[in-house]
Amino acid sequence: MQLGKWVVDLVLIFSLLSPQFSGSVAETTSSSTPICSEEDRASLLRFKASISQDTTETLSTWTSRDCCDGGWEGVQCNPSTGRVNVLQIQRPGRDDDDETYMKGTLSPSLGNLHFLEVMVISGMKHITGPIPNSFSNLTHLTQLILEDNSLGGCIPPSLGRLPLLQSLSLSGNHLKGQIPPTLGALRNLAQLNLAKNSLTGPIPLSFKTLINLQYFDLSYNLLSSTIPDFLGEFKNLTYLDLSSNLLTGKIPVSLFGLVNLLDLSLSYNKLTGNIPDQVGNLKSLTSLQLSGNLLTGNIPLSISRLQNLWYLNVSRNCLSDPLPVIPSKGIPALLSIDMSYNNLSLGIVPDWIRSKQLKDVHLAGCKLKGDLPHFTRPDSLSSIDLSDNYLVEGISNFFTNMSSLQKVKLSNNQLRFDISEIKLPTELSSIDLHANLLVGSLSTIINNRTSSSLEVIDVSNNFISGHIPEFVEGSSLKVLNLGSNNISGPIPVSISNLIDLERLDISRNHILGTIPSSLGQLLKLLWLDVSINGLTGQIPSSLSQITGLKHANFRANRLCGEIPQTRPFNIFRPVAYAHNLCLCGKPLEPCKKQGSMGQ
Repeated sequence: MQLGKWVVDLVLIFSLLSPQFSGSVAETTSSSTPICSEEDRASLLRFKASISQDTTETLSTWTSRDCCDGGWEGVQCNPSTGRVNVLQIQRPGRDDDDETYMKGTLSPSLGNLHFLEVMVISGMKHITGPIPNSFSNLTHLTQLILEDNSLGGCIPPSLGRLPLLQSLSLSGNHLKGQIPPTLGALRNLAQLNLAKNSLTGPIPLSFKTLINLQYFDLSYNLLSSTIPDFLGEFKNLTYLDLSSNLLTGKIPVSLFGLVNLLDLSLSYNKLTGNIPDQVGNLKSLTSLQLSGNLLTGNIPLSISRLQNLWYLNVSRNCLSDPLPVIPSKGIPALLSIDMSYNNLSLGIVPDWIRSKQLKDVHLAGCKLKGDLPHFTRPDSLSSIDLSDNYLVEGISNFFTNMSSLQKVKLSNNQLRFDISEIKLPTELSSIDLHANLLVGSLSTIINNRTSSSLEVIDVSNNFISGHIPEFVEGSSLKVLNLGSNNISGPIPVSISNLIDLERLDISRNHILGTIPSSLGQLLKLLWLDVSINGLTGQIPSSLSQITGLKHANFRANRLCGEIPQTRPFNIFRPVAYAHNLCLCGKPLEPCKKQGSMGQ
């Protein structure tokens, strides 16, 4: 997580700049360095006792008598006093690492570390319970980072009694209730991050005193009311994220006086009114995200003055025509643009978008018509979304020179072409062409050359025919949706080579033969739909190995025999097995015993 790295860097910088640390260089040459305070050692051991499980193995190093000897991982001391001044426990490894964590609670005894300047306990995932009120005793604290745990309850109002605090991050927990107005007393705060919780109510009026803020993130909460005007007084602010809340009203014009602002995200709220013309005053802005609101009016021409803007997302609003005519030298740094799902009737992709060296172009639902656009710099494109439009032609040379393209979405248009004749870029990882008028076979999309890079293929709701091709080893496919076509023939046994597959939909085709037992080797499968085909035989017992399956549908085939009597197959709804020849066993009627009397 990028924010976590930023926090760690801050912690190290402040530690290096603290008087105690700078004085320690000379002190370490002294042979009279005291061992750690017994009070501090006892407080740390009580915290260790409150952790019932530690797969990080950090606390296993807390064994010696001297917690300042460097052997206690995550613990640092002021060598001149022997008092603990840094407690830094962070989960090592990747963000998606589910095996490394701590389980337990935050012991109130940590509030007895009276000389503590930095407390970082982050990414532990399973530390629950409240934030102890005793933390208000840590009056020397400059950094309090408790992000990405599972802490609950309310934010203690007593945290407002930490006068030296410069960084406070409680993001990624389960905190609820309102933001305490007492936090407005933390006038030295440079970073405040309360994102990814369940906080409610308004942004406190008392926050108007936090004029030293540089980083302010309240995203992914349930905050309501309006965006306060006083945020425009935070002249040092470089990062402001209030996205994914329930904020209402207009965007305050005062925000556009923040000349140092680099990132502004107000996406996914209930904001109304226009995008103020003063947006062009944000000379330093690199990222502007206003998507998922109720904004009306036009996109202001002043946006062309943003010399450093590389990411612009105004999708999913009620913005209307006409688009501003951006000069050729306007928004020179732009790399990514998303204007999807507004009230725009573009007709064609504007020249100022087609001619720029862009990475991402997302214009879904913009009433584009006619041929697919020709981009002047196709080699720079990484992601294209032109879905939900009225495009009809131009596929034959659309992918030419798109050597960097990774994701393309052209779904729900009126494109009519033979899918077996297109040549896909070699780096492509996701292609979505569903709900068009495609014909031909899958031989070009699924073959030895393309299958190793593609992760998502969705060509459902077309007129594709032929058989499902054989699958080679080394495939990276995670999603394969071939539903609602004219595909015939069997399910190939080689489908077992799709070992990363999570979603398989071949419903509403003309597929015959049996379900191969090799399908049971797709252990990552979460979604399986083979309904409305001509499949015969049994549901193979080997499918019982797919224990993580969330959805399955075998309806309207010619299947017979016992449904696998293991979870989740025996607890799916009966409709998942309806309209077959003679399926039996839970959740349907019990199977009749062979040779029993009276049958």
